[in-house]
Amino acid sequence: MTATLTPTKERPPGLAPQPGRKPAVRRRLRPKEFRATDVGLLAATGVSAFSVVWIVFDQLTLLSGTVGFVICWIVAFLALYWAVNLQVYGRQMAADRFVGALVAIGALCMFTPLALITGFVLVKGIGLISWHLLTATQKGVPQIPTPGAPTPGVGHAIVGTVEIVALAAAMGIPAALLTAIFLNEVGGRFTKSVRVVVTAMSGVPAIVAGIFIYSLWIVQLGQGFSGFAGALALTVILLPTITRGSEEVLRVVPNDLREASAALGAPEWRTTSSVVLPTARSGIITAILLGIAVAVGETAPLLVTIFGNTLMNANPFHGPQEALSLLAYQEIRLPQQAAINLAYAASLVLFMLVFILFVIGRILGSDWAGRALRRGRGSKKKGGDEDFTPAQTRELSNAAALGLMLPPER
Repeated sequence: MTATLTPTKERPPGLAPQPGRKPAVRRRLRPKEFRATDVGLLAATGVSAFSVVWIVFDQLTLLSGTVGFVICWIVAFLALYWAVNLQVYGRQMAADRFVGALVAIGALCMFTPLALITGFVLVKGIGLISWHLLTATQKGVPQIPTPGAPTPGVGHAIVGTVEIVALAAAMGIPAALLTAIFLNEVGGRFTKSVRVVVTAMSGVPAIVAGIFIYSLWIVQLGQGFSGFAGALALTVILLPTITRGSEEVLRVVPNDLREASAALGAPEWRTTSSVVLPTARSGIITAILLGIAVAVGETAPLLVTIFGNTLMNANPFHGPQEALSLLAYQEIRLPQQAAINLAYAASLVLFMLVFILFVIGRILGSDWAGRALRRGRGSKKKGGDEDFTPAQTRELSNAAALGLMLPPER
């Protein structure tokens, strides 16, 4: 018998490991890792960029201005941050950190105006909020405040805003969802034409929508100023916003779900109602909230449709009404400090209404609400409700939706 010997590769003498010592293993740094040293490096780079810009901007040149200083500081910081990371970690990490810093600065620039507006409204109006302000109207309030005169409130504007926005949502949301379903699920000869019209409507100024309703509803038909006229104008505004947002959300739904539903023999309308819409529920709610938020803050179309009213008018179909945005616009232009304070209070109440609306919408669009809805619809078997992971919950919901389309057993 002969034995076959496999030749082994001998290690060069210079690279042979020394006995009793293990080779050092260098841990590779991942781009997402951000350690304490990286925080110090970021802070030192920011301080260095500030010092360099301050010396060049204020001491060596005749430049001035806060905006210019901040822009130069950001540019110098990004350049120094990239150079330092290039020396410490290499080209790949430097590029990753540079893009991350650029995105963070962009997000900060977008968040800063929102924080400033929110803080300004809170500071100006938080001390004016009271139960009397939320329930009273402007009945009997003189233009020039006098001792003993009644204090104005925004109760009539709250009622008008809620009614007008509710009517606009009731008319606009179904039409927008049906349009989005037609564009993404049904299709046909007029798909491109409808999409062009929706895109053009999204660029129409708000005052044009108000003038259109004023010319048609008030002048031609002679219906007069009313909350319903304002709701028609707001419907024209929120319709393209909700349509485009819902269409984009429906495009994200995987085609595998539609194909599985079609393989089970379900008609197209059942696939859309039982599979596509439940899957895109959270995104559709977000699109609806965005459209309603845009409509709530509009003032220009309400100037020529609801006209404004200092008294309570709970009937949106007859007589002028008041809205919070219109009240704030009218009162802030007056020279009296009491009117200006009322405008700040109306702005804060409007901000609180929109915030509450978004909180309710996020709750309805959460996974918890979806599980509660499915548990309420389904029958409780084998001990009742069970806890599942989000992935299992999505699979079960899809399976349940597809199971609804199976023909009944005979």
